[in-house]
Amino acid sequence: MPAVLLCAALANAPAFAAPPASPATSPLVGQWALDVDSLPMPPEARPKRVSIAFAATPDGRWNERVEIVDQNDKTLHSESTLSLDGTPGRATGTYWVDVLAAKMPAPNVLVMQFVYEGIPRSTRVYSVSEDGKVLTETEAYFKDGTPVLRTALFNRADGGH
Repeated sequence: MPAVLLCAALANAPAFAAPPASPATSPLVGQWALDVDSLPMPPEARPKRVSIAFAATPDGRWNERVEIVDQNDKTLHSESTLSLDGTPGRATGTYWVDVLAAKMPAPNVLVMQFVYEGIPRSTRVYSVSEDGKVLTETEAYFKDGTPVLRTALFNRADGGH
């Protein structure tokens, strides 16, 4: 009998799950420029520039545009528009990603999974500082069977959200 009462009480209890984050009001929205010196690699291996633009679409999805300029002035780019429910979607461009999935567990946090030609490439977590000026990208991937975590910092390039 106590189990029945517990089940009845839980069935009538209010849900305490946080509501899903709204892409339109996320502090991630905007233009971001990589602080190239923040990359944990030798200067000659770093790109010259990297920019990321995040935007919410009118239908509640998430758009991401990335542009990378390497040391030889070659430009790589990628763009995707995704649902934020983890459903895989296509990416276009010249960067090594063709399928992504994304979730926004909080307004200032975006988690993305990158795949290229059917092979998982990395998981990236983007988070925005409280003042809205710094975007931290934490990338998780494997190198020679060993897990690697890389952190890069982006500065807001559009003057604020």
